Amino acid sequence: MRFVNLLVRSRPTGHRRLLAGVLTPALLAAGVLAGCSDSDGPERTVDAFIGGWRGGDLSAVGFRNTAGQVIAADEVAGQLKAVAGELADNPPAVRREGAVKITEDAATAAVRVDWTLPGDTHWTYPSEIRLKRVGDEDWQVVWDPKIVQGQLTAGDQLALRRLPAPRGPVADGAGQPVVLPRPVVVVGVQPREVPDVPALVKDLDSAFRAIRPAITPAVDLSDLPQRLRDAEPDAFVEVVTLRKEGYLQIKPRIYYLPGTKFREEQRELAPTRDFARALLGSVDPVQADDMAANPGAFVVGDVIGHGGLQGRYDKRLRGTVGTSVIITHKQPDGTLAPSGTEVFRQEPKPGEALRTTLDVPVQNAADRALAGTRQRAAVVAMRISDGAVLAAANGASAENLAFTAQVPPGSTFKMVSTLGLLDGGAVSLDAPVDCPKTFTVDGRSFKNSDFFELGRVPFRVDFAKSCNTAFAALAPKLGPDGLAAAGRALGLEGNWQVGVDAFTGKVSTGGSAAERAAAAFGQGTTLVSPLAMASATAAVARGGWQPAKLVVDPAPGEPAPAGPPLKAGSVEPLRTMMREVVTKGSGTALRDVPGRPVYGKTGTAEYDDNPAHTHAWFVGWQGDIAFAVFVEKGGSGSAAAVPIAERFLRGLAGR
Repeated sequence: MRFVNLLVRSRPTGHRRLLAGVLTPALLAAGVLAGCSDSDGPERTVDAFIGGWRGGDLSAVGFRNTAGQVIAADEVAGQLKAVAGELADNPPAVRREGAVKITEDAATAAVRVDWTLPGDTHWTYPSEIRLKRVGDEDWQVVWDPKIVQGQLTAGDQLALRRLPAPRGPVADGAGQPVVLPRPVVVVGVQPREVPDVPALVKDLDSAFRAIRPAITPAVDLSDLPQRLRDAEPDAFVEVVTLRKEGYLQIKPRIYYLPGTKFREEQRELAPTRDFARALLGSVDPVQADDMAANPGAFVVGDVIGHGGLQGRYDKRLRGTVGTSVIITHKQPDGTLAPSGTEVFRQEPKPGEALRTTLDVPVQNAADRALAGTRQRAAVVAMRISDGAVLAAANGASAENLAFTAQVPPGSTFKMVSTLGLLDGGAVSLDAPVDCPKTFTVDGRSFKNSDFFELGRVPFRVDFAKSCNTAFAALAPKLGPDGLAAAGRALGLEGNWQVGVDAFTGKVSTGGSAAERAAAAFGQGTTLVSPLAMASATAAVARGGWQPAKLVVDPAPGEPAPAGPPLKAGSVEPLRTMMREVVTKGSGTALRDVPGRPVYGKTGTAEYDDNPAHTHAWFVGWQGDIAFAVFVEKGGSGSAAAVPIAERFLRGLAGR
C-alpha cells in the first residue's frame, strides 16, 4: 500500500492531527487513508466522470473551470461534445489507470482514452483529469478541453480526415501496370448560364460524335434538359467524363459554349478506352447503391471497381484508407479552420497489385480487329506453350463474351469431331467420304451452306470445305460418347481457375441419332465460349491440353491438371487439315497473312430454329498464339469472322 497524506489537512472547525504511528495495521489495510478509498475519495468522482463522458450524463459530477469558478454539468457535457467535433457521435472508451494522486486539496487521475475511428482504427493515448476538493469530502472535476486531448484549447474541435489509399495496379504478363491514374476532363453544365438548352444539346452531341476513336455506346444526352431543369441554377450538372486526349480533340467546339464547365481529374484507366474493357471492368466514383451494399466502407468521393477484374478484386485493389485526426479552431465568423495540428495519423495501406498474363501489343491487336464491328463480338488469344491468356477483346460490349458466352460452336467443332474420328480409326486424311447437298437422319434433314455438294472426296477436302453432311453421316462412328470424350481431351467442360468467370463448355453426349448427327458439326446441344474454343485449339497445336491462366497473383486456386498427350497419329493429320482450311478451304483470305503459317477452322452456327440466324466463328493459330473469333448473329464464318482474324493477325505482325 502506498502511504499518502498521513496528516489530515486543517479544518475550519479546529485542528486535528493524526500521527502515523497511531494507525494500526488493520486500519491501514482497510484503506481508510485519503487516496486509498474508492468509496469516498476522488476515485469515485473520476469514475462517475468517465461513465458520464461516454454516456452523455454528467449530472452526478461537480465541476469547476480552470479559474476555480463553478460550471454546470450540462455545460461541460455540451463542451465535451463540441470539443470532440466530428468524433462526437462515437464517444471514446476511457479507463482510469492506477490510483489517484492527491496533494492537499488537489488530485490528478491518469486515464487512457481510446477512440474507435472509421475502419475500426483505434486512437489510444494517455490523458489526465484534475480534481479539486471542496468542503470535507466533495471532489470536483476541473474542466479543461485538455482532458479530451492534451493539445486542445477553448474553441478547438477535433476533425477527421480520410486518407485515400493508392489503388493497386492491374499488371500485364511482364509485371507492368496496364491500369494507371490517367488524366480526364469532366464536362458539365451550369444551368443558369444556358440560354438555349436544345441548341446546347445539339452542339454537344455533334462534338461528342466527332471524337476518334468513336465513343461506343454514344453519349446519351436525352435526359440532359430535364436534369438541367431539376438542378439548382449554379449547380455543376455532369454530362460526361472524357479522357483528356479525347477532350482535346473537341475542346475548340465545346469550351466556349454557353454554360459549359470543366473539371480536370484523374481516373484509373487502361491505355485506351477499348483495352480489354469488359475483362478489366472500370473504376468509378461510388454511387448510392455501392454505399448501401457496403455499409461504412465508402464515403462520397471514393472510387470502386465495377465489373470484370476491377469489380471481382476490388477489395484487394483498393487497399485500406488511412485516418488523420486534426485540430480545427473556430474563426470569428463562426466557421472552423484547420489549425495545422495533426494529433493522430494512421497511414493508408496501398492496394495490392493484380498480376495477369495479358500482353499489351496482343490485346491492342485484338481490340483494333474488332473496331467498327456492329454486332457483339469477341477475340481471345492464348499462348500455346503455357496457356497464358494474352488478350480478351469484346468490342463495344460491356459483357465479357470472350469468357462467358454460351453459344453453339458450329463447324469449328469439326476440329473436335475429327479428333474423335481419328482416335477411333474411323477416318483418315484421304479416306473417301461423300458430301451430298443434304443428308437425312431420322426424318431430320441436314444441309451444307448454300446447299453446296462435293461428291465423294477425300475426308481432308470435306474438312477444308466444311461439309456438314459428311460429318452428319460420320456421327455414328463416334458412338454415344466419343464426341464428349474428344472434347474433354481438349479441355472442354473442365474445372478451370482463371480468376474470373469463364464457361468451359458443355458437349453433347448421347441423345437421338439426329442429335448426334447435329452435334458432329457443332449444332445440337453443344455450347462453348470463345475462351473454351481458343483453349481447345491451343491443345491441338501443342499436342495436349493444359489449363488456361489469366490471373497469376493472387493465384485463383489450384489449377486443373494438364491433359495427357494427344495421339500423334490423330493430331498430326488434324493439323494438316486445319492448315488446308487456310490454303485451299473456307479460310483462304488468311493465306497471305505475314509471318508463320496460319492454321484454322471456320464456323457458322445456327442459334435458333431459323437456319438464316447464325453466329460466325473462326478458330486457329499462328506460331505460339492460338485464338478464337466469335461474332454474334454475324452470318457465316468466312464472311464475318475471317476478316476479323485477318486484321488481328496483321496487327500482330506489326507489333
